[in-house]
Amino acid sequence: MIPKKLENLLDKVEKPGRYIGGEYGEVVKSPVGRTRVAFCFPDSYEIGMSNLGMKILYGVLNEMDEVWCERCFAPWPDMGELLKARNIPLYALESGDSLGVFDFLAFTLQYEMCYTNVLYMLDLAGIPFRSADRGEEYPILLCGGPCTYNPEPFADFFDIMSIGEGEEALPELMRLYRSCREKGMTKSEFLREASHLEGFYVPSLYEVTYNADGTIADFAPKYPDVPKTVRKRIVSDFEHSFYPTRQVVPSIESVHDRTILEINRGCIHGCRFCQAGMICRPVRERSAGRLNELARDTIKNTGFSEISMCSLSISDYTELPEMCDRLLSWSKSDNINLSLPSMRIDTFAKQLTERISSMKRGSLTFAPEAGTQALRDRINKGVTEENLMESLSWAFSSGRTAVKLYFMSGLPTETDEDIVGIAELSGRAVDLYYKTEHQKGHSVSVNISVSCFVPKPFTPFQWEGQNSFAELTRKQELLRENIHSKKIRYSWHEAKCSRMEAVMARGDRRLSKALENAYALGQKFDSWDEFFNYENWEKAVSDAGLSSDFYANRLIPLDEKLPWDFIDIGVSKEFLKNENRKAHEGLLTPDCESRCSACGVNKAFAECGAKFCPKKIVDN
Repeated sequence: MIPKKLENLLDKVEKPGRYIGGEYGEVVKSPVGRTRVAFCFPDSYEIGMSNLGMKILYGVLNEMDEVWCERCFAPWPDMGELLKARNIPLYALESGDSLGVFDFLAFTLQYEMCYTNVLYMLDLAGIPFRSADRGEEYPILLCGGPCTYNPEPFADFFDIMSIGEGEEALPELMRLYRSCREKGMTKSEFLREASHLEGFYVPSLYEVTYNADGTIADFAPKYPDVPKTVRKRIVSDFEHSFYPTRQVVPSIESVHDRTILEINRGCIHGCRFCQAGMICRPVRERSAGRLNELARDTIKNTGFSEISMCSLSISDYTELPEMCDRLLSWSKSDNINLSLPSMRIDTFAKQLTERISSMKRGSLTFAPEAGTQALRDRINKGVTEENLMESLSWAFSSGRTAVKLYFMSGLPTETDEDIVGIAELSGRAVDLYYKTEHQKGHSVSVNISVSCFVPKPFTPFQWEGQNSFAELTRKQELLRENIHSKKIRYSWHEAKCSRMEAVMARGDRRLSKALENAYALGQKFDSWDEFFNYENWEKAVSDAGLSSDFYANRLIPLDEKLPWDFIDIGVSKEFLKNENRKAHEGLLTPDCESRCSACGVNKAFAECGAKFCPKKIVDN
């Protein structure tokens, strides 16, 4: 289905399979009389084809006979340059049609450093960046994903934003669009109607004013019928919600070349740095029987040879042993590998170790997050070194020779002792291997990955400042100097990139200009080390009349109006403030299974029957 004029380009680019479409499982329909949606992923084909959210929404939209959803990915720079030089507009894979002919361009925003790729894809498609510059002849730009929980840095580019889960919301939006089109409504009239749907934000219908010091003075709708707050959408019946058992099988190897089985949504723990743990509340699960059925059907329909289980905290899934037994009852004989995501240490039971010993051999991943118990308590991790060592002992004795440990540096209240504690804890993990009955003739590998703390919206740490770039790099060097075992491999995230991630995470609407500046300076694929240029980014922010320090490093007063305050995720702001206070006092908050801490979610979503949010409201 690719345009004829592309055929003589494919031998000039790396991995031409990214651009040809025609994969097994793709959906092809007639465009006549249908609402056309191009689902745009602002990163490479291999990354996008691994994204479960894209698979779900591509599938659920194509379940609608009146809608045809196609796919488009950010072309690698070699292909992008050729498209630009030959004046070939960016196109969708299924039809080969240019993005400009679609009714909707639907972007998923998974990571802050992909924002410039949105502009890159619009540029290649010949579509103006700003919504104010796009008339009736242009597609409606829609976006969703975790980054839309602070949609303001890119608010000037999009017509409408989906806040929350999209399986039910996007079909509802498509039905509204069709109805409005049949009535002859204009784009602006449709957007006004869309703002009345729960979970949809139309930036052009709101006005922002600022104080002299750059903080927000007011954020309000322009019209009385436009809601003051936008409440996130959730799927209440997660057990029976849409899951794509028929998926597009990539034509080249993707990052996660496997079936991804979503076990549950939400997390019962309240780690104070973790955005997903707050925005994905309340916890909902699929039953072991339902998951087994979905897994078998997906493997049958795709031919994948591995099932990867997806969860924020899989070891808290209440039917985990039963699910593992069901999957193992057929996967082993069918030569299907099973793999688990990173696990909390405290609930890693021996019975699970015995089961996963039958799964794919490889490293196990745990996330202590901090090197000392004092800091783990302040971030509300709720696990101990004893938990970790017990879990590692079981893993080593069952034949594992490699483990991966995730940590963060730059956390609020962190000291040098906490940083050195990462090296010391990792060293004790190495020592434990040789004290445990382990696989003879094999040495241990303890891989530690250390990311930089980024203050994220809707977390208790959203008000905390990020460490300066100099301080983050000093801590990275301090940790390196204190690692004395050759059995420990240390990797870290680039501090400069983390700084810009923090700028975008806590930014306001004025950053749209900085994003345009960055793209004009050549920035795209900024999540890839070889393309990220810190100096260009600082110049882009400065030339917009803004300061990176203002967004990334500033300690925000608890009473300041935040750019994302108009979004209602169900978790109350008072709860987040209280958690921030408890962090500085070193106090723990119990998980949702142990006790309801009245975060507000069960008041907001009492009707959903979530696993750990009873309908009876618990106040404390």
